[in-house]
Amino acid sequence: MATKTKTAQPAPTGEAATVETAQKLGLLAEEYNKIIEVLGRKPNFTEVCIYSAMWSEHCSYKNSIALLKTLPRKGPRILAEAGQENAGLIDIGDGWACAFKIESHNHPSAIEPYQGAATGVGGINRDIFTMGARPIAQLNSLRFGDIATTASSRWHMRGVVKGIGDYGNAFGVPVLGGEVNFDPCYTTNPLVNAMSVGVVRTDKVISATSHGAGNTVYIVGSATGKDGIHGASFASKDITGTSMDDLPAVQVGDPFMEKLLLEASLELAETDAIIGMQDMGAAGISCSTSEMSAKGGSGMDINLDRVPLRQADMQPWEILLSESQERMLVVVKKGREKEVKAIFDKWDLHCEEIGTVTDGGQLRFHWHGELVAELPAESLVLGGGAPVYHRERKEPASFAENRKFNTDMVPVPEDLEQVAYELLASPNIASKRWVSEQYDTMVRTLNMSTNAPSDAGLVLLKETGGKKALAVTVDCNARYVNADPYVGTMIAVSEAARNIVCSGGQPAGVTNCLNFGNPYDSEVYWQFEQAIKGMSEACTEFKTPVTGGNVSFYNQSVIDGHEVAVFPTPTIGMVGVVDDVEKRMTLAFQNKGELIFLIGKVTDDIASSEYLGRYHNVRNSPAPYFNLQEEHLVHVVIAHLIKRGLIKSAHDVSDGGLWTTLVEMGMPNSLGFDIVTDGEVRPDAFLFGEGQGRVVVSITEDQEDGFLDLLRISKVPFILLGHVTKGKIRVDDSSFGTIEEAREVYEGAIPAIMDEH
Repeated sequence: MATKTKTAQPAPTGEAATVETAQKLGLLAEEYNKIIEVLGRKPNFTEVCIYSAMWSEHCSYKNSIALLKTLPRKGPRILAEAGQENAGLIDIGDGWACAFKIESHNHPSAIEPYQGAATGVGGINRDIFTMGARPIAQLNSLRFGDIATTASSRWHMRGVVKGIGDYGNAFGVPVLGGEVNFDPCYTTNPLVNAMSVGVVRTDKVISATSHGAGNTVYIVGSATGKDGIHGASFASKDITGTSMDDLPAVQVGDPFMEKLLLEASLELAETDAIIGMQDMGAAGISCSTSEMSAKGGSGMDINLDRVPLRQADMQPWEILLSESQERMLVVVKKGREKEVKAIFDKWDLHCEEIGTVTDGGQLRFHWHGELVAELPAESLVLGGGAPVYHRERKEPASFAENRKFNTDMVPVPEDLEQVAYELLASPNIASKRWVSEQYDTMVRTLNMSTNAPSDAGLVLLKETGGKKALAVTVDCNARYVNADPYVGTMIAVSEAARNIVCSGGQPAGVTNCLNFGNPYDSEVYWQFEQAIKGMSEACTEFKTPVTGGNVSFYNQSVIDGHEVAVFPTPTIGMVGVVDDVEKRMTLAFQNKGELIFLIGKVTDDIASSEYLGRYHNVRNSPAPYFNLQEEHLVHVVIAHLIKRGLIKSAHDVSDGGLWTTLVEMGMPNSLGFDIVTDGEVRPDAFLFGEGQGRVVVSITEDQEDGFLDLLRISKVPFILLGHVTKGKIRVDDSSFGTIEEAREVYEGAIPAIMDEH
């Protein structure tokens, strides 16, 4: 805990706040006592408000930071380790870096889906361009309840998708990828995770820091209002039947203002007039002033009455905690103020001097000449004086129950074709075009995946001469994680890496969004700990260090007096580099007659598959087959096949199993397939099982010799499945219809649900 720094100034005005007030604001009694220890006196109401926001789970990570520090942080391309900057930073060569990060906006989206999702997009983009990077790609990972049966889940989905689309489209950054999944556990508490990726010259990166006594502090962008007050605290508690009463905690976004702020910030980055810059996200001015000061070992004197306001009756504590969007804090070198002001005037944005940098590490907030709060910056921040907890862990009874499942417990269906088409109609498997068509995917014309779809989104890097691309993806099958958090999270990392490799890229770094229930629940905390262990092991294996991200606890609802948590959902955002865009790979079959091979181990496994849950209604089973070393070897083989030009297409086997993979490979060019199953395993497991570490590829006859030579040397299992057809689908000499019939079901399922209600 940070110690009090002596000051000659009088104590701040205002009566001392009681422990009862602190508890109402979300602090524990022992935390209130720690504040007294830090300050050497009782805090006033404004100061307690600041600590309640900064020591909330959302800002301080007090229940997760000890475990997060065990994740791997170093890698061959890392330029900024986790926690050093607003976002992760990796070297992409030629003097350029990629900044990327993913964050949640779950609680706001639960009660106001449109603005909750829109401001989530705005906030994550600001994290990127405050570093001086131009955002070039967005992704998102969404979870909703059962849209087929639940009106509120359809309401959530409509609002969230429209919010993401409206904000992102107006801001002008393409959506390159994402995922949407459905389960009743997300009915009250949907998950909205937004990721942004940007590029910046390595010598133009802006740090989120403050130092140099006498330097000027500016607030830039939008005026400050009462929207978003106590948003960080709101995100650090359960969703309940009275959560709608917290509706004012949801921010309101303005994408056109953000676009102006982006261009002004990038113009500012071309100068050397600033010390640092930071987005005002959770906890607003309180957060940006404390984090920048603590990082630079400095303090600030801030005049809150100089902050541009949208409402005249705002109190100091409201100004400090407001989470109004499109605002940033900028520390300017003394004597360069006019230069900075001119840039923001050009873009017609507020740029108001609100304070100065000081020595000593103290934050002092003034209101019309009165000192209303004084606190040590270090005492407020993650890794400084914010509390750190180690919670109790308890293995859930369901974990042992899951492991009792055996494939022999369920029969093989007589009509596999019927099952196959039922799976294509499952919202978890079916096309998400209803979602993606509401997003602008082609703005800036850098998306390379539109005409040649690939497992990961590909964005051309014109900045490096147009020879390179970034491969970006978000992945997590929460059903696997719920079955086994350790294995399920390793699978999430592995699938992300597999998607990048199958697209022709080399995985480089990870950002994560860790969505869990209440950390005070020992079973939830056990899930969290196991997930961190799995992530650490997989990221180490693939040399993809964790560059940062977001922890979102309290994703659970109180239903009929019982707390119901969402599936543990550790979403993995991964970035990779395609060094030669001519070597990128599509998932689409190219021509009739191509040979189809399955690379990877075939297993008699249907555990945790969509097939097992949807068709057999079995919700308790272990995670699907997975072996980390086998998985990595498959990645190595696929990378060599692509580099040597020995395959025409590659697509990983994941949700829905081999059947879904083949259908998705056939649809882009309206091609079918004729395959034979492996007689040594159940046909339903062969077609619909989701055992990991498998990739389907197609090759021409001219490629066959080189392909077989490489596979035999590698010792990786592989089998010939069959060949590509003009449009018919056949399995074991039985007709499974045509690719157009499959497309009709696959693409029509979600629109039918959303349009009929």
